[in-house]
Amino acid sequence: MSVTGQEAPALYRDPAAPLDARVRDLLSRMTLREKVGQLNQRMYGWDAYRRTPDGDFELTDALYAETERFAGLGALYGLQRADAWSGVDHAGGPGAEDGADLADLVQRHVVGRSRLGIPALFVEEVPHGHMALDGTVLPVNLAGGATWDPELYERAAAHAAAELRARGGHVALVSALDIARDPRWGRTEECFGEDPYLAARFTEALVRGMQGESAEYFAADKVPVVLKHFAGQGATVGGRNSAESELGPRELHEIHLPAARAGVRAGAAAVMAAYNEVDGMPCSGNRALLTGLLRDDWGFEGLVMADGLAVDRLARITGDKVSAGALALDSGVDLSLWDEGFTHLDEAVARGMVSEDVLDAAVARVLRLKFRLGLFERHGARTPSPAHGPDVSTALARAAVTLLRNDSGVLPMTEAVSRVAVLGPQSATTAHQLGDYTAPQQPGTGTTVLDGLRRLAPPGVDIRHARGCALTGDDLSGIPEAIVEAAASDLAVLVLGGSSARTPETDFAANGAARTAVSEMTCGEGVDLAGLRLGKAQYALLEAVTATGTPTVVVLIQGRPHVVPDIGAALLTAWYPGPWGGQAIAEVLLGLAEPVGRLPVSVPRSAAQLPVYYNHKDTEYGGYVDESAEPLYSFGHGLSYTSFAYGPPRFSGRTVEVDVTNTGARHGRTVVQLYVRRLLIRVWPRTLELCAFEGVDLAPGECRTVAMPLRTEQLAPAGAVEIRVAESSRAALTAVPAVLDLRV
Repeated sequence: MSVTGQEAPALYRDPAAPLDARVRDLLSRMTLREKVGQLNQRMYGWDAYRRTPDGDFELTDALYAETERFAGLGALYGLQRADAWSGVDHAGGPGAEDGADLADLVQRHVVGRSRLGIPALFVEEVPHGHMALDGTVLPVNLAGGATWDPELYERAAAHAAAELRARGGHVALVSALDIARDPRWGRTEECFGEDPYLAARFTEALVRGMQGESAEYFAADKVPVVLKHFAGQGATVGGRNSAESELGPRELHEIHLPAARAGVRAGAAAVMAAYNEVDGMPCSGNRALLTGLLRDDWGFEGLVMADGLAVDRLARITGDKVSAGALALDSGVDLSLWDEGFTHLDEAVARGMVSEDVLDAAVARVLRLKFRLGLFERHGARTPSPAHGPDVSTALARAAVTLLRNDSGVLPMTEAVSRVAVLGPQSATTAHQLGDYTAPQQPGTGTTVLDGLRRLAPPGVDIRHARGCALTGDDLSGIPEAIVEAAASDLAVLVLGGSSARTPETDFAANGAARTAVSEMTCGEGVDLAGLRLGKAQYALLEAVTATGTPTVVVLIQGRPHVVPDIGAALLTAWYPGPWGGQAIAEVLLGLAEPVGRLPVSVPRSAAQLPVYYNHKDTEYGGYVDESAEPLYSFGHGLSYTSFAYGPPRFSGRTVEVDVTNTGARHGRTVVQLYVRRLLIRVWPRTLELCAFEGVDLAPGECRTVAMPLRTEQLAPAGAVEIRVAESSRAALTAVPAVLDLRV
């Protein structure tokens, strides 16, 4: 008691007290029931509220029951998620003007139901922007990787974090760790690319952008990141979602763990255990992965979250959900997602399946994150929403547009072009530019390729349009109109591709993945392909338009590399570039912006030749009798409207230097790519390994020396290596190497 007779305030409520002391003090006051509640994230957030007839929000009986069950709430998933699965749209969901009010309403209820006043974590999907009504939609991760510009991506990630915090959210779920090794996988769009080094650099940028500088407490406009999925989810057999994987230790460590390692080193607050198994053990129950590697070897002190319903899946090997929860907790999972298994952890402790010390360690990690966010002091605080979201999204889209072929220099469009036919199922719609995990958009949001060309083309250029066909199916009835427009034009811009757009008619699994593809869906979670072909009518349209003899520029808006005949005068790809992607594409077509994107994945000739990633083992295997074994376009490939010359690489200590010259007539940007080929090594080497890259902007005739440091761990354990510097992985195969003998 104090001298005034009043009890001193609890230490955990003192913001000036050391963070670890606050965690220990609060944990010491909690009952077993309260502790278990902190590790559960059972509810779908959209079930916690509803709109009243007068437009306000009211809380539901479901939320009352959940907070009563554990005397509070550990975390709430997707309070502001809006999409076809949640059923949330502009008619009843929270928008930019009232999302923070809803978050405050729910938080005040949670704190009021908690004996100790513990706030909840509001966990939100931020795959490419906050997945909420009125949130800025960014291009998908594959587009981010195509920029080869981590600094630009970092700025976009910072914008997304600020939007999330302004809406009252606390934690961002972001795909970053999956490596795109099989483009048949519907979630290829969520990957930064096929290469571990490229993915690692973008994962670092993601953590820096969203979390800010490493500090004990998060700034008011920064957000802790849950990096997903840990680990190897991009290696499932046959490109099938959540299928088994065949990963040996070397493949796991060389290809699928570097991005996670980079994210942990950058200070990532949390990771999400993946659905897949590694050598027979699912990641959410894999103690060697989550504790032995992640915590013991890497020193990770953050939170581990299970993927949706992944803990309950462990019952297949443990026998029931109680033991499944105990296995996940003992393996290193701290926070569940929608599972029943974690709701029985008190029973698991009582039955000796897992110790209370293990449970306490997990609870401490959850509480620590809440303290780092300042939720005990400012859970109702407001931060302003950042401005210029469309500009941020467009800048990222512009940098990702990749020119793959440009026969006879048909691009950029010249003054001789006076009539342009803009054709194809992707030419006049924004819905299919957005990617999976996207909230409904307000009517009129965004710019299509047709809109962009009409807005930006020089005065007097006649822009005509015909859709031609749908993305899927074999309806050819619209093709004759497209032929007429193409034949009467100086240039045809044919916009083809795929879509991850969900509709209310989509049949969803319990974790939100699509069970069956409906409408024009060809990509996204649960939409895996055995082949990589576009809809039948798209091929018929392509052949018909090119047959007119009009120079044809093919633009692919897609979430994975599709197989497209290598015909037409020019070919560009834009990986789901977001709502304003049409403007970015139009700028490149017109020469108002340079094509600076580079491929983050190899483009196959057909699904039959998979895999085609560039960094395969350096074995003396041959090709196929009926088809080349090489990709159509290699990793790192991308053309410019100018040309560049590279000098031979040279060493200065552990730094590689190369002279790069713009030998063309236009200003341009090249991406200098440094590859290593190991000559002497005790295991079988890979053909090439990307070890550094740097974008360089050069005026016509300008020459610059580019210096790229090599890290010691990138070269170990080789005895001698070849250093190859080039504009793509294919060009690196024939580039003049410099040899570095590490034994000297």
